[in-house]
Order: sequence, then C-alpha cells, then structure tokens
Amino acid sequence: MARGVNRVIILGRLGTDPEVKYTQGGTAVTRFNVATNESWLNKEGQKEEKTEWHRIVVWGKQAENCGQYLAKGRQVYVEGRLQTSNWEDKDGNKRYTTEIIAQTVQFIDSRAEGSAAKEYNASAMPADEGHSSQNESVSSSSDVDDIPF
Repeated sequence: MARGVNRVIILGRLGTDPEVKYTQGGTAVTRFNVATNESWLNKEGQKEEKTEWHRIVVWGKQAENCGQYLAKGRQVYVEGRLQTSNWEDKDGNKRYTTEIIAQTVQFIDSRAEGSAAKEYNASAMPADEGHSSQNESVSSSSDVDDIPF
C-alpha cells in the first residue's frame, strides 16, 4: 500500500514576532506567522499580487532559537508538515486551524532590528521529532484567540 506525503516548504517573512511558550514538561514551543507572496499578470497585462499567511509551530531547542533570533519582517525558510486541529470555541462553534509543524527552520537574513539582527548561523536546524500540538499542553497566562495550546 502506498503511503502519502505531507511535506511543506515555504520561504517568506515573519508577520509577527515569535511567541515562545513552554509545555508543563518544560519543552519550548514557538508560534509565528509567515507571509508568502505570489504575483502574476492579469488579462489586461496589469500586475496582481496575493499574500498567503501560514501559521508555523516549532518545538524544542529550535523553538527557543526561533524565539531568540527571529523577529517581525525577518525572512525565513521553513520545511515541515501540515496539521489541522479542531475545537469548540466558548460559544460552542466548531473551529479549525491548519498549521505547519516545522522540522527545519533556516534564518535567511538579518533585516530585523535589535537583538534579532545578530547573524545566527542556523542553517539547517532539525526540529525535535515526536512533538504535536495536540499531545502536550502549553502553560499560558491568558486564553488568546480561543486556540488550544
């Protein structure tokens, strides 16, 4: 029986600063959004553009590095797999989110300001294997966006 392939590769810029949290067991998990852009010429010869937003989740030591060295506007290359989660919000509505669970994160440039502007040679840091956003809960001081961590 043939197996499927769940592999995603994106190159884009962070739309927000990374958010680092820790599971009850002390494992780091970092979340951030990456924008990718596509452009084409329409029938009239005018250039059109579309931005797609991707939610990224990184685990372990790589998550800590992303939290320390990445910042809004920084270019990043991400390889990973897609994972869709569902839950009920506080009003009882079924909600869905699809995220890229990163297995490799490469920091491409140092365009961001502050400490994130330090060059960090993280050219192919493999993520910790075996982690899923559904199998560990992350401690948080607030319930933001009704998204289960």
